[in-house]
Amino acid sequence: MTTLVLVAQIIVAASVFYVWIFRYDVIIKEFKQFILSDLTRTFVGAAKISVATLLVAGIWFPALVAIPAIVMGLFMVAAQFFHFKIKNPFIKHLPSLVLLILCIFIALTAMDII
Repeated sequence: MTTLVLVAQIIVAASVFYVWIFRYDVIIKEFKQFILSDLTRTFVGAAKISVATLLVAGIWFPALVAIPAIVMGLFMVAAQFFHFKIKNPFIKHLPSLVLLILCIFIALTAMDII
């Protein structure tokens, strides 16, 4: 189970790094569609990259994992909300939905619930 959790942590963190660093143009378009400010986009980006970094650090320091997984999960719930709000097709919901499921798995495992 430990290996599965580590893989999930890496997938979530790598996905966030990839999107917020290499696909930033997509982020700019989405936040404009969501009618959210540049300041909000900057805050969300900084927070997500920070939380993703904590998930990576959690590989060596497992005590760090539960709270970042919950926070990242909340960001993914917000992403789902905004995708629903602008009536995006399901395919646009899928990445944040998968990451939400992984965050729930990571958080539950970190808290020894599963």
